[in-house]
Amino acid sequence: MKEKLKQQDEFRWWLDKSARPRMNVGAKIIGSKEIINTLEDAAVEQLTNVATLPGPIEPVLAMPDAHWGYGLPMGAVGAFDAEEGIISAGCTGFDINCGVRLIRTNLSVEDVQPKLQQLVEELFNRVPAGVGSQGKIRLSDSQFSDVIRWGAKWAIDNDRGVPADLAHCEEGGYMEGAAMQAPQVSEKARRRGRPQLGTLGAGNHYLEVQKVEKIFDEPVAKVFGLEKGQIVVMLHCGSRGFGHQIATDYLESMAVAVKKYNIWLPDQQLVCAPANSPEGQDYYAAMKAAVNFAFCNRQVMTHWIRQGFEAVFGRDWESLGMHLVYDVTHNICKFETHEVNGLKRDMYLHRKGATRAFGPGNPKIPEDYRSVGQPVLIGGSMGTASYVLVGTEQAMKETFGSTCHGAGRAMSRKAAIRKYHGRDIKNALEAKGKVVRSMGTKILAEEAPNAYKDVHVVVDSVHGADISRKVASQIPLGVVKG
Repeated sequence: MKEKLKQQDEFRWWLDKSARPRMNVGAKIIGSKEIINTLEDAAVEQLTNVATLPGPIEPVLAMPDAHWGYGLPMGAVGAFDAEEGIISAGCTGFDINCGVRLIRTNLSVEDVQPKLQQLVEELFNRVPAGVGSQGKIRLSDSQFSDVIRWGAKWAIDNDRGVPADLAHCEEGGYMEGAAMQAPQVSEKARRRGRPQLGTLGAGNHYLEVQKVEKIFDEPVAKVFGLEKGQIVVMLHCGSRGFGHQIATDYLESMAVAVKKYNIWLPDQQLVCAPANSPEGQDYYAAMKAAVNFAFCNRQVMTHWIRQGFEAVFGRDWESLGMHLVYDVTHNICKFETHEVNGLKRDMYLHRKGATRAFGPGNPKIPEDYRSVGQPVLIGGSMGTASYVLVGTEQAMKETFGSTCHGAGRAMSRKAAIRKYHGRDIKNALEAKGKVVRSMGTKILAEEAPNAYKDVHVVVDSVHGADISRKVASQIPLGVVKG
């Protein structure tokens, strides 16, 4: 399928809807030649599969971090007409609202380096991590309903943050209209989620103490409160077992829905339901519950991260300048309105392993950032860099206000485990002066830096295409993994 791609410019590739039968729209890939050369043909085929679903809005998009995934590639965007299109659990993903937040400090490398080992140990002890990890908060059934209704706002109302944190979260830290009980949200999902609030989990989730290494755009960096040599904290996690169970439940119910509504599928992983059907709207409401859980999860961990810094540096978090820069979400479906061919269209927009990147002036952006655009947080890997970018007007015109979300895997977790040894990864990172704590060494093999694409190449592609622009880069000093 890759041979049918047509290069439009240095960072854009087009796949016409004539590339295979049943495609309703064309597909676009953002990426340099180097990105295209390493992109799996199977991922390109998955883009064409999505283009065959009912009611897509052109184009189906893949970002430079794209790789083969469940149904839709990770690192992809699929927009569907609000009336004639579909909503798909597979196109949203299992880890609903897997996202990233960045916390700045007024500390320098010189302040932190002598206490780095102590700081990482403190964070590791305060933030529960690992497969099946359980949090320190014990919730009643009614309290859990409040969590999935109010998201990060629940944490703020329960003294685990301040109102300014909500202002710097995508969607204000929660989505209205979340389902809370069966039949939309199963009792099994609630049982899995209730003990996991405030937990990092495992896989590619992490907590990193980072140093701002480079500033690419001084004026925008100043608006975001970033400067060279500054210490920041990046947190990456999602909705844990709660979101995974909701995805699992609706993959089953949507498998029934496709037969009920006579929807042809090229891949059973793309099970879906008409956007306005009871099945589609039930999923959308349940998905919002998982979205809100994830926002609250990150907020609770932010509270414990701030406490960890307080314990190590003997000052309150406010005096340490530990304010939230922003919190972005991946793996989500949203009702949005975008201009398409000069006309405004309502759509259900699936961003799977993709980040919202709204440009300047958008009312969805916090007021203090609105003049420059939305912060975009791009996670790297343990041994490389992460980035802060800013959304652009070009993204609004071309990619439904979307960009990449990270480096993107270059090999599967199983392949990484076969190739790398966790102890060797840990030793190599510590030889470079980094402090690494994890629940085991296997996870370090899964997340080996070389198991990912080159994050610099990925970011250069979205920067070159002007769908988000580089503001700053950070390198990890201390890493906490599940």
